[in-house]
Parts: sequence; structure tokens; C-alpha cells
Amino acid sequence: MHIAEIITIIEQMAPLQGAASWDASGLQVAAHRTDATRLAVCLDPSPASITAALELGAQCILSHHPLALKPSLPNRIDHYHEVLRLLLTSDVPLYAAHTSLDVNSDGPASWLARELHLDNLAVLEPTGPGTGELPHGFGLAGDLAEPVDLPQLAGMLAAHIDLSTATVSGPCPENIRRVAYCTGSGSSLLEEARAAGADIFITGDVKYHTALDTQLCLFDVGHHSLEEEMMRRAAIHLQHACPMLEVVFVPSASPFQPVHPRVL
Repeated sequence: MHIAEIITIIEQMAPLQGAASWDASGLQVAAHRTDATRLAVCLDPSPASITAALELGAQCILSHHPLALKPSLPNRIDHYHEVLRLLLTSDVPLYAAHTSLDVNSDGPASWLARELHLDNLAVLEPTGPGTGELPHGFGLAGDLAEPVDLPQLAGMLAAHIDLSTATVSGPCPENIRRVAYCTGSGSSLLEEARAAGADIFITGDVKYHTALDTQLCLFDVGHHSLEEEMMRRAAIHLQHACPMLEVVFVPSASPFQPVHPRVL
């Protein structure tokens, strides 16, 4: 399959015009090759993920996070340099669908709303017209079919994502009915979640003072977990959209690991 065709299909799922102005979604590293039979999908273009993708025989790679928001000279031996070396010596292109994917309310970013069967959906921060019923934008809020408590909601999430480093801050109601969430780092949308009538806001990268001051229950599941699952589902979507292409998902682990003290 022509790589240009693969990129066209990726951009149908994650239209570039929806990307934030500060973002670097799009082609990250070009290649001389023009065709690919296997596409690898990953969350981060880290040396480990790129190496794994190449070992799986990927001839084109899609990541969520860009290689760099502000590309720089590869004048240091670091992860950036190593990823460039791996891709250029293998002649494999890298494409990133970052905020272009995040804002598509009808795409993989809405996976949690579908799994929780949320109703009466609203986009927390609309950014433009969408392709379906909802506008493009960051974050979603919706109603559960029945109220649940926090342990029940955590159990529902644990069926899909790793909660080993999750934390909760702020007042948590006994009955949670309206849930808001934003994949990745979304605590800047806290007020939008409150305005949407949410009982709880699920996101990642919550800062100390945000947690200290919040009047809304914040469920910090980490930056990695919601987006890792989003990219796994993006791979499934692309496999259905490109039956002539083999699409493989390259899993990764959160860089944050829980500590289990041993009493001496």
C-alpha cells in the first residue's frame, strides 16, 4: 500500500486541520520508501517502541506523541538522536497523530465514553465542527446509565486500563452519575468539567496545587493509561480501514511504577 494512502487514511481518523496551533502532528520523519505492507502503532516514539516496531517488520510507524514539539539539531546522543538513527537507517517513516486525534470526538479518543455507555455527551472544550453529532474538541462528559460509587467506577476502569499508580483528590460524591474525562494531561479543563455538570473528572498529570484546591473529584489515572488504550483502538480502527495492510500495536508501560516498601 502506498505510504501516501496510509497517511490519507490516518488523517481521515485524525484530521490535521484539527491539531492545536502549538502541536507538531503530521509527518515526523520522511523515508525514501513509497510502499508499506505493515504499519506499527504506538503511543510514544521512544527508542524502545521504535525498536520493537522495527523488529516486528514495520515499514511505517504511527505514534500519538510527536518526536519533538520543536525539532532540534541531533547534536547530542540522546533518545531523539537514537530514534532518528533507527528510522533513517531503516528507511521507515514516522507519523504522529497527537492533538489531531485527541480532538476527534467521534474517533478513538471517545473510547471510554463508549465503554462506559455514557449518554448526553458534551465536549469540554470545543475547537471546531466535527464529522458527527459532536464538535471537535478536547475532553468529553456524559451520564452513566446508573449512579455508582468510586470503587465501582474504579472497577469499571480497571477492566480496560492500569490503575496501579492512580490517585484521587477533592471531594468525591457517594453517587457518581455524570463523568468527565480527558486523555493525557487534562487538568487544565477542570473548570470546563465542572461547568459540564460532572461529578468526577478522570484525567492525568494532575499537579499538587490543582489537587489541593479542587472542588471537583479528580481521578488521576496517569498520562499513559487512557492514551495507551486509545492508540490500541486506533490500531484496530486502521486495520478495519486498511484491510490490505497489516496493522500491529506496539504496547508500552508507564514510566511511573508503584513502589512496594518492604519493612525491615
